[in-house]
Amino acid sequence: MSDCCNHGSELETLRQRQSGTLKVVLTINVVMFFVIVAAGLYAGSAALLSDSLDNLGDALTYALSLYAVSLGARMKARVAFFKGLLILLAAFVVVGLIGYKLVNPTVPVFELMGMFSLLGLVANGACLGLLWRHRAEDVNMSSVWECSRNDIASNLSVFIAAGGVWATGSGWPDLLVASILVVFFLRSAGRVLSAARAELHGVA
Repeated sequence: MSDCCNHGSELETLRQRQSGTLKVVLTINVVMFFVIVAAGLYAGSAALLSDSLDNLGDALTYALSLYAVSLGARMKARVAFFKGLLILLAAFVVVGLIGYKLVNPTVPVFELMGMFSLLGLVANGACLGLLWRHRAEDVNMSSVWECSRNDIASNLSVFIAAGGVWATGSGWPDLLVASILVVFFLRSAGRVLSAARAELHGVA
């Protein structure tokens, strides 16, 4: 009986720690979405707008993860599967942005791209640090970790794109990096969906 009580207490403590972390990273990503989407629209950058969509997807992911903290293993796996679909949706949206930029080519403002990609890197680095200890706790938190790790790669890619736009004076580096981000999102979605399916089969 004592062991059961101790296990229940430990589980509740774990859930509280996860909830606290998710609330902080959710707030950071909501704020960063509005900041980066405004910068992306003003700069005319497909890569920066892709980065803002990543923040929006993460905010939704963290909200879902917060909801899933107190759920059982099967429901957590289902929520993780839905988060994988969100990442997949983000990839398709970026494809649409790239198509629009190909039809309506412009040269992005590389100064804004570089500045806000670094700002995003700082914010997402903080999120990654907060989520580090939770990365292997369960499928819910591991999928959150996957999303946060994507953000770092996305920010660095946008910064590289800014350098490419500056060096070439064209918008092609911006579109190239946005295309690379599509591939990255697709691979990430595949990993999250695969892990969620495996978990669902394991708890069936």
